[in-house]
Amino acid sequence: MKTLICTLALALTPAFALAADKPEWAFPVTEKEQPTPRIPGDKARTVGNVTVTRAGADDFFNIPNWRPDMYPAMPKIVQYGNKDTQVRACGSCHLPTGTGHDESAYVAGLTQRYFTQQMADWKNGTRKFGATMIAMAKVITDAEIKEAADYFAALKPRPWIKVVEADTVPKSFVGPGNKRLVHPAGGTEALGNRIIEVPDDEEAVVYRDPIAGFVAYVPRGSIAKGEALVKTGGGGKTTPCTMCHGTTLKGLGDWPALAGRHPNYIVRQLWNMQNGDRVGPSAALMKPVVEKLTNDDMLAIAAYAASLQP
Repeated sequence: MKTLICTLALALTPAFALAADKPEWAFPVTEKEQPTPRIPGDKARTVGNVTVTRAGADDFFNIPNWRPDMYPAMPKIVQYGNKDTQVRACGSCHLPTGTGHDESAYVAGLTQRYFTQQMADWKNGTRKFGATMIAMAKVITDAEIKEAADYFAALKPRPWIKVVEADTVPKSFVGPGNKRLVHPAGGTEALGNRIIEVPDDEEAVVYRDPIAGFVAYVPRGSIAKGEALVKTGGGGKTTPCTMCHGTTLKGLGDWPALAGRHPNYIVRQLWNMQNGDRVGPSAALMKPVVEKLTNDDMLAIAAYAASLQP
C-alpha cells in the first residue's frame, strides 16, 4: 500500500519538481583528510613593506592590505570587521577588490541597494545557504552594512576568472575554509560534468593577495551551450538571462552582473533558487526561470557568464 501511494505521488508531481542530485562540486566543503600544505603556515610573504605569514593571512579581523594602490581606503568593517560581535572583515573573503574566491562571492560593483537587500535576506532567513553569512547578518549593524555596501558599490569590476574548456583537470582537494586548491601530489583527473575552479597563482590566493585570480575548467562545448540558453532561453526551457541582466550580462539597475563572476557561485545560486534555499521576492521572480534547468544547464549558463568580461 505504501509503495502504491509513493508511486502515485511521484506520478502526480510535476517533472521540474523532481530535482536532480545536488551538484556537490559547486558547494565545496573542507575535506576531513588534508594533504601536507604546499605552503606551510609559518612561511612569510612580503610585498613592499607588508609581510604576512600564511597563518596570518587567515586572520579574519585584520586582513592583509597588500596593494592599497589598487582600491580605495577600506572602512573598518571591510578591513578589520568587528571582533566584539564576531563579524569578520568583509575583505577577508571578498578581498579589498571585491573579486572574492571560488567559495565566496564577487561583490565589486553590486549596487548599494542590492547589497543591503542580500544582508537583509540572510538575516530574515530567505537566503538559507551560507551559515557564516547568516550568523553575521544577525548581528552586523545597519551602519556597518552601509559602509560595506557603499565601498563595494564604488569598486570597478575587473577580469578575475579565466575559463578553460577541458576534458581533464589538475587533481584538487578542498582545503580549510572550503577553498579548492591543486593537490600537492600533482596528477590529473577527468573533469566530467563539473566545474573545477583553482587558483591561477596559489600563493597569491591563499595569502589573500588580490593580484591573481582563478582558472575555471569547464566541459568542452559548455560555453556555446550556455550562450544559447542565456540569449534564447533554449527553446522555452528558461527565460533569456539578457532580459534582466543586460545583453552583456553586466547587470541592469539592481539586477546583478553575472559576467566574469565565479561560475560555481552562479551554479549555487541557480540551484538554491530552484530548490528553495533562496526565496523571497527577488528569488520568486527567478523561480520560473530556473525550475526546468538541469544541473548541466546551470553549468553551461555559469560557464558562459564567467567567460565574459566583467
